[in-house]
Amino acid sequence: MDFGIKNSLDLYKRLTPAMNCKVRELSRYNMKYVKKEDIWNYLLKEKWNEGKKLSLAEMVDDILNLDNGKLDKFIKRKLEQTKTNICKDEVELL
Repeated sequence: MDFGIKNSLDLYKRLTPAMNCKVRELSRYNMKYVKKEDIWNYLLKEKWNEGKKLSLAEMVDDILNLDNGKLDKFIKRKLEQTKTNICKDEVELL
């Protein structure tokens, strides 16, 4: 079954309920800063980048059972990179 998934946007929409569930769970652990986009980007870069074909059930399982600590480190690393890039841009403007 393809569940009507034609592209990554369709897949994102299909996985949104699972990501929303994970965001609510993380909120209970005082990780209120995590958004579903963070979960999506983390899994795309860290778990689903191997190129193997995953079922929808496997992807939902990955979302619901992802390592909260690794997700937290991923988000903080991206935030630091963004801050560094902003600082570099500001220096270039001077």
